Order: sequence, then C-alpha cells, then structure tokens
Amino acid sequence: MDTIAYRARVGPKGRIVVPAPIRRELALEEGVEVVVRVDNGRMVVESRADALERLRAVVREAVPSSSSLVDELLAARRIDAERERPS
Repeated sequence: MDTIAYRARVGPKGRIVVPAPIRRELALEEGVEVVVRVDNGRMVVESRADALERLRAVVREAVPSSSSLVDELLAARRIDAERERPS
C-alpha cells in the first residue's frame, strides 16, 4: 500500500487523535492497548502484539536455537542455592 501522511495536532495533556483511516487499517478500536516508543527520533505506535513479536524476533536472533534460556536460568539458580546453603 502507498504511504499516505495525515496531519494531527498535539492536544491537551499531550493527546494525539489518530486519523480514522489509520485506525481502520491498524484495527485500533477504543480501549486497545498500544506501545509507544522513540526510534531514531520518530515516534512509533504499535499494537502490544506487534511489539511482543518484534521483541521475540530480537531474542531469536540473539539466542542460538540450540540453547534453552530456561535451562540456563534453572542451572544458575541451583548454583546460587548451593552457595547460600549453610555448610
């Protein structure tokens, strides 16, 4: 789809009304929770689901598929518990 820009104003208490065509395209209805962040000087608004998927992709890239973060965490906790156990 072609990029279309819409104008909006910052209103009282910093509120911005998202133009209706954008709300429809992104399925943003009243009460839908979004994540707002700054990325390279731009404000990005995304659904919680999209933000979560983006973060999961970052973790997938950073952690080899052969390793288990859960197993690593449990092993570290066991070591800590052993250290704390009185002799």
